[in-house]
Amino acid sequence: MSNAGEGRFACKRALVTGGLGFIGSNVARRLIDEGAEVTVVDNLDPRFGGNRFNIDGIESRMGVELADIRDAEAMKRLLPEKDFVFNVAGQTSHVESMTDPQTDLEINSVAQLSMLELCRRLNPGVKIVFTSTRQLYGKPDYLPVDERHPVRPVDVNGINKWSGEQYHILYSNVYGLRACVLRLTNTYGPRMRVKDARQTFLGIWVRELLQGRPIKVFGAGTQLRDLNYVDDCVDAILSAAASDVANGRIYNVGSSEVVTLNDLAQVMISLGYGGSYERVALPPERAAIDIGDYYSDFSLIRSELGWQPRIPLREGLKSTLSFYKTNLAHFI
Repeated sequence: MSNAGEGRFACKRALVTGGLGFIGSNVARRLIDEGAEVTVVDNLDPRFGGNRFNIDGIESRMGVELADIRDAEAMKRLLPEKDFVFNVAGQTSHVESMTDPQTDLEINSVAQLSMLELCRRLNPGVKIVFTSTRQLYGKPDYLPVDERHPVRPVDVNGINKWSGEQYHILYSNVYGLRACVLRLTNTYGPRMRVKDARQTFLGIWVRELLQGRPIKVFGAGTQLRDLNYVDDCVDAILSAAASDVANGRIYNVGSSEVVTLNDLAQVMISLGYGGSYERVALPPERAAIDIGDYYSDFSLIRSELGWQPRIPLREGLKSTLSFYKTNLAHFI
């Protein structure tokens, strides 16, 4: 991490959408460390993970706008004169995308097109990084999954995130807007949502463990996953923002550590906070959109931008549990 004011983003003006949420607030913190002038925008809708505690200690060093990315008038005011837009806001629940598809469409697709059109008209020199999801690949044909893998979403969220990212690439290719896309895998760490599993299954696991309840592992627990600690995810996002090599590109972000869900639960239980786990049947609404095994091939971002994960899984989980042991009350 750079010393304050000495980073790649020193004196640059940055807008972080979803900036009171998990990944957005961690991006904002790093940008402030690097000397950027940061504005975060978030609607603080309780369904989506925004939490004022996520900027505890740094709120006086940034601008905070309580607005919705679906509000074109608000975005028209916020987007001009920014050097960077870190476009992290989104509806993240795969299950809820199936029960409330219209809201998912409005946030993950329609609002993205509106924002890009505003940038084209009002701030064509801006650099935009859009965070997408590995879920849009669907059930993998092969592992690890690289960017050439067919896109075959199994839920509404995957379709809408795919359209959102394709709008970013289209505006890069056609209008020269400097936009790129990162397809994130299971990101975890401090400030993630833990009150439920809307954001990541690992969040509810953390809550269950710290509150003395068994971690619930769906199915046989043999499903393979890769995970990224949030600091590594932020590294990837900022690397993409800082490099024009990334313009018009789509990158997988992932990890070389691949674990089964059973092994992941066992690692968490071994970290000194006690706990246990049990296997439970996959609920029907989750079974309908389950993708089976998944882990990423991230060789493209490694070769083009020099990014690779630095935080070992055990170390990241230990840091995460330590954070929530102290701060759980702020997140439930």
